[in-house]
Amino acid sequence: MSKSWLIWSVAALVTLPALGFGGWLFSLPPATAAAEAPAVPREEAEAMLASLKPKRARPLVAVVGINDATETTDYLMPTGILRRANVADVVMLATGRGPVQLYPALKVEPDATVAEFDATHPDGADYVIVPAMSRDDDPAVLAWLRSQAKKGATVIGVCAGAKVVGAAGLLDGKRATTHWYYLGEMLKRSPMVAYVADRRMVADAGVVTTTGITASMPMMLTLIEAIAGRARAEAVARDLGLKEWSARHASAAFRFTRPFAMTVLANSLAFWNHEDFGLRLAPGLDEVSLALAADAWSRTYRSSVTIYAAASDTVTSRNGVRIIPDRTDTTWPEDRRASAFPGSKPAEALDQTLNAIAARYGEPTADAVAMQLEYPR
Repeated sequence: MSKSWLIWSVAALVTLPALGFGGWLFSLPPATAAAEAPAVPREEAEAMLASLKPKRARPLVAVVGINDATETTDYLMPTGILRRANVADVVMLATGRGPVQLYPALKVEPDATVAEFDATHPDGADYVIVPAMSRDDDPAVLAWLRSQAKKGATVIGVCAGAKVVGAAGLLDGKRATTHWYYLGEMLKRSPMVAYVADRRMVADAGVVTTTGITASMPMMLTLIEAIAGRARAEAVARDLGLKEWSARHASAAFRFTRPFAMTVLANSLAFWNHEDFGLRLAPGLDEVSLALAADAWSRTYRSSVTIYAAASDTVTSRNGVRIIPDRTDTTWPEDRRASAFPGSKPAEALDQTLNAIAARYGEPTADAVAMQLEYPR
């Protein structure tokens, strides 16, 4: 979810009262609805798994991004989870040469460009994972997605990556979902899409879409189960710190509320209290935990994250992601160091990060971060 768009949305709500339209702000709901995620029928879950069956014994997964702005967690979580499962070959792609600048934090080296991938794999991928990007209409991405779909790849739009998939015309006439904040925009741009509520993931005719950022975890576990069976998916889930996963979701629990708007506003306006947290890279660091921690701290509207390391060289994560530090440093002030909690599992690291944010800035800020991550805290 783009911080700039959210700031402008909240700023609009805040400046309007000064113009005599305070009723608009106070017309926002005071809280999200008390909603319980409905159960997913067994037949539906089985149909999802059947739709995700690979065309090869050892499938090929391509995670695609644009070089100048691809969402951090959408790009790194699928890669890290699938590589730790070791059930497929996973390639990180970019539209052009050079590093991929992720937002709101981190910079990484991709494995190849889309052109290099096509030259090496003319038959295409089994699965193409599409993260959120700063542009939904990048011509190179859209053309490549259409090409991969024609070759038989299952296209998986993670979070607001569903908008990119929709812009490629691959969602027309199909059921889908996306991040709660971008749902209206997606349906306006792709009016032929049939929105499905109360599901973290929706599959329809070769295309899968998910809700917000943290849906990458259940989505990738579902994909692992489709490829290698339930036992393998359960083993990876334990490694991630998850007891269960499914398409269950309470959509009504995620929406633009008055407390959310006021928290974002207050934090954005307190620019004199803005803090830059350092997150240190170390070889073998879990890229999933790193992505979640960097993403969460960058969404408080009170803090940003700088990635630092002892040397300027790239640092290779647990599962082979090459991360480029923002700066070389070993003396970051201790009271402004963020942690990816290397002794914890990724799901636990996310909860610990949210607890640390609450301790620093208060529960409303931690709740606002969880809302952006579409995480049922």
